[in-house]
Amino acid sequence: MKKYQTLLFDVDDTLLDFSAAEALALNLLFESQNISPTKEMEESYKKINQRLWSLFEEGKISRDEVINTRFSLLFKEMDQLVDGVLLEKNYRGYLEEGHQLINGAFELVSALQNHYELYIVTNGVSKTQDRRLRDSGLHPLFKEIFVSEDTGFQKPMKGFFDHVFDRIPNFSPEQALIIGDSLSSDIKGGQLAGLDTCWFNPNAKSNNTGILPTYEIQDLNELYTILNLEQR
Repeated sequence: MKKYQTLLFDVDDTLLDFSAAEALALNLLFESQNISPTKEMEESYKKINQRLWSLFEEGKISRDEVINTRFSLLFKEMDQLVDGVLLEKNYRGYLEEGHQLINGAFELVSALQNHYELYIVTNGVSKTQDRRLRDSGLHPLFKEIFVSEDTGFQKPMKGFFDHVFDRIPNFSPEQALIIGDSLSSDIKGGQLAGLDTCWFNPNAKSNNTGILPTYEIQDLNELYTILNLEQR
């Protein structure tokens, strides 16, 4: 069993249930616009949002373009002209309140902090991620939080990981493992940076991407076995 020293964790849909936080924030935003939210509206938003974040991961658009245009694009589909920047600000306020934990996440990180150097590596908005991690109780369990907004790069860019590696004392890529739910950002990014990777895939999604993780788990508690630790 390989011995790791440093564990790099993604946040959304790895430690925190972003899907739950997002659904609540969208409902509150739509209601603030006197619109009754529907499943179709939520799905339209997710498609637009995913497309924009994919372009961001590919380095084709900026983070500001993602967050400041997604709602104007969504409401344009409903033939409504809105202030995308203002709606983003309102949505961000609702989203910051969402800090629901993935099952077993807090217990796992609490146990691992006694054995490993733990760091957060996440794409997103610094203020939002900081608030959610603090409210969930996870923040103090990590040595440092690395957010794409602060680094000038985003996963899977090698520049993001270079930024992280330069700031971790005595860092060794050969003794590091990244854990995340996204093949395109966490796993691909980890591979480009020379790391072992662990794909958290709770819904057993098919992998037709050609991006092959070192490990694949469907439950966070499976990490104990990979790390050769007893689950407490």
